Amino acid sequence: MFVMELTYTAPVEAVEEEMDAHIAWLDGYYAAGIFLASGRKVPRDGGVILAGGISRAEVEKIASEDPFTVAGVCAYRITEFLATKTSSDLATVRENPAV
Repeated sequence: MFVMELTYTAPVEAVEEEMDAHIAWLDGYYAAGIFLASGRKVPRDGGVILAGGISRAEVEKIASEDPFTVAGVCAYRITEFLATKTSSDLATVRENPAV
């Protein structure tokens, strides 16, 4: 699973100009079952997306296609982790690594 942390690199007004395209991009990956949760950071200097079921290369490609990235208004920090314990709602993305 991946934590995709966005940090705005432009004023919020510039981010807002890309928001409709960003939301459409998010919706596509929710529909594909890749994005599990997302939202704004507090304070509002970026956002966070939880993604699962894909490789590191795939998540990096997805981040590069975000309209925020294309417009140059954010930078991504991607952290991979093993979701070995989850709520029952996320049981399908729970990972059991070989020890």
